[in-house]
Amino acid sequence: MTIRSLIAAVSVASLLVGAPAFAQTVGPKGETATPSASVTVSDDKAAALNKGGHKAALLWHEQSDFVNAVSAGANDEFARLGIEVVATTSAGFDAAKQRSDIETAMAKSPDIILSLPLDPVTSAAAFKEARDNGVKLVFLSNVPKDYQHGGDYAAIVTDDLFQMGKQAADALAKAMGGKGTVGWIYHDADYYVTNQRDNAFKATIEKDYPDISIVAEQGISDPARAEDIANAMLLKNPDLGGIYVTWAGPAEGVLAALRANGNKTTKVVTLDLSEPIALDMVKDGNFVAIVADEAYELGRAMAAAGARALAGEETPPFVVAPAITVTADNVGEAWQQSLHRAAPESVLSAR
Repeated sequence: MTIRSLIAAVSVASLLVGAPAFAQTVGPKGETATPSASVTVSDDKAAALNKGGHKAALLWHEQSDFVNAVSAGANDEFARLGIEVVATTSAGFDAAKQRSDIETAMAKSPDIILSLPLDPVTSAAAFKEARDNGVKLVFLSNVPKDYQHGGDYAAIVTDDLFQMGKQAADALAKAMGGKGTVGWIYHDADYYVTNQRDNAFKATIEKDYPDISIVAEQGISDPARAEDIANAMLLKNPDLGGIYVTWAGPAEGVLAALRANGNKTTKVVTLDLSEPIALDMVKDGNFVAIVADEAYELGRAMAAAGARALAGEETPPFVVAPAITVTADNVGEAWQQSLHRAAPESVLSAR
């Protein structure tokens, strides 16, 4: 059974038995989710940490608005705890660069490292020195191969993946009046983050909206192919009522296809914030909603998990931050809530 099929089975089963919302998201090894709001550092532990002269490093996979927001949440929490951030890096999706970043950061003797491992296999070796030296590792959305919670890392923190897919389904169904046909463009890779989000959308449509049918399904691994995939989907289904797209990058290609076809009626939802998608949404275009995560909260929770581990307190293995449905009506407030900064002026002025 592939990771995708396993996640699909777990997600559908959770949905059908009515599990609590956050519990429907599971970790890469099937871990039960803990809501990020419960991962905090008590006042007495914070006071002790402030006297410790501790240091942290933020070793990210890329540079983006999302990463900036995660960093802001982490920096604010570390500042509250008196933990100095001695390094912030971007690997540019290069596993070799990430390993170099780790080696450089280790020269500054951090007590905590926050990072997104780019590749489970190569990152297992890359983080070995830090792990063996007792550095508290907190990972964003991924984990090195064979690393075990507690001994090797403090926590994995990610989005409430199931809720992101579910909220996308609810938003699309609402825009379609609860009936019609839908195309499902999912991520064609075994990656628990996107697999759960995608499958939660499908499970919600199939369970909660009997008058909506998914009539077209297509996996995508290269975002550059999104426009061609959408064109083919629309050619076979010219009256398609809605489309779900796995994330904002390929969603921009789907938007290009819709515009090239003169299609102003097919409703679309996607995940993760994008200025072009948001601009189309506020101008009453094809996009009806974007579901995003609380990136700032992800960073705060990562920092708190690392600090708890440093203080000798228990940390949950798998932590999830809330999802937000962004629409034309709340785009300004939701953008601020997610990324901890104002929405692009182009989006705000077009409302």
